[in-house]
Amino acid sequence: MKNAFLHGEISEEIYMDSPPVMTNSIGMKVCKLKKALYGLKQSPRAWFGRFTKSMKAFGYRASNSDHTLFLKRGKGRITGLIIYVDGMIVTRNDQDEISSLQQYVASELEMKQLGSLKYFLGIEVARSKHGIFLCQRKYTIDLLSETRLLGSKSVDTPIEQNHKLFECSANIDKERYQRLVGKLIYLSHTRPDITYPVNVVSQFMHDPRKLHMDAVERILRYLKSTPGKGILFSNHGNLKIEGYTDADWAGSKDDRRSTSGYFTFV
Repeated sequence: MKNAFLHGEISEEIYMDSPPVMTNSIGMKVCKLKKALYGLKQSPRAWFGRFTKSMKAFGYRASNSDHTLFLKRGKGRITGLIIYVDGMIVTRNDQDEISSLQQYVASELEMKQLGSLKYFLGIEVARSKHGIFLCQRKYTIDLLSETRLLGSKSVDTPIEQNHKLFECSANIDKERYQRLVGKLIYLSHTRPDITYPVNVVSQFMHDPRKLHMDAVERILRYLKSTPGKGILFSNHGNLKIEGYTDADWAGSKDDRRSTSGYFTFV
């Protein structure tokens, strides 16, 4: 969607100061908004309401589980599927439905067709007969460049076995630690192999020490050896969901806390 937030319909009366360039010509007057603007707190809500209204008029309805997911049913089955993400429509419909959707949305709003998804918010997408592969290779290399660890020696595991990170050590830059851990949390979307160590280092965001930063750097040095690792959604011709969970009751030797985990296969 081009200029998505500028299409939001507002229900309240909102006034804004005139832009500095216009102040000299129109004096101390204010402007009454007819539609939402970037910067208004209600702009995302107003725009999404406008978008939802358009999708419902075209025969879609929002899912009760996730309001960014829109479904269209016909003859007892789902005939259309749309996911709305940050001003973009991602669709997995047949070509006729996609063409009809494009024509309808273009008549309502200005849009741009981006084609098949290849790169979005740092996530690279590759398709083949085997399925869909997601990775964050460029994101990982940029992170290693930022931390100046591209030339460092890689390690085979992202965290030491029987680690003891609750021991005290010297203070470090708190903001830098929080920024790095936040980026690792985002990277774990396509790297399940670092989920556990990232969960461990994220427990010390409020008071990080040198010992914790060393653990973060170890994760980064582990990523250096496999920057292109990711997730393959295999094409098996069916949709089967399996879930597994486990818990290590009072397993932490430092504070006797329990660690639970789960993963899902689709």
